[in-house]
Amino acid sequence: MARYVALLRGINVGGKNPIPMPALKACFEDAGFEGVGTYIQSGNVVFTGPSSSQAALTERVERAIQKTFAHYEASVVVKSRSQMRTVVDKAPDGFGREPEKYRYDVCFLKPSVAARQVVASLPTKEGVDRIWAGSGVVYFSRLTSRATSSRMNRVASLPVYKQMTIRNWNTTTKLRELLDAETA
Repeated sequence: MARYVALLRGINVGGKNPIPMPALKACFEDAGFEGVGTYIQSGNVVFTGPSSSQAALTERVERAIQKTFAHYEASVVVKSRSQMRTVVDKAPDGFGREPEKYRYDVCFLKPSVAARQVVASLPTKEGVDRIWAGSGVVYFSRLTSRATSSRMNRVASLPVYKQMTIRNWNTTTKLRELLDAETA
């Protein structure tokens, strides 16, 4: 058994795909996962599950969610505890350290998508946006004072958007803490 986080894409955003967190927690428990907890309303679920391939685990999670919430076309990125440690520990130098000056996001990618390809396809505004490829993620920062000029808001219109889910840096680091705090 191992600890994981499931990151659901596109729930409880602007009234679309409403999924209550207690119901989501129950969905995971009904699917046989243990130590289930949720974090904020954007679809972050920490849980204990079998040590199996990422693809098999993701498929199991998506099937359970689809069965429970038929209105939601399940799209999930699953990361293990060690993968989340890597995401946080291997962030670019200084990433997340100036929250009064920059907004920081992490784009979690489906395994079929390479971070370097995503970096090459995402638009950026010089002097506003910065982007880096990571291990299964893309790090994105933008100047808060010029956030309206950022190209980050265009990501949702790109085909690659369906292959990712985005979390801000505070949520990303909190999820790592939650995974590390749990004992399986």
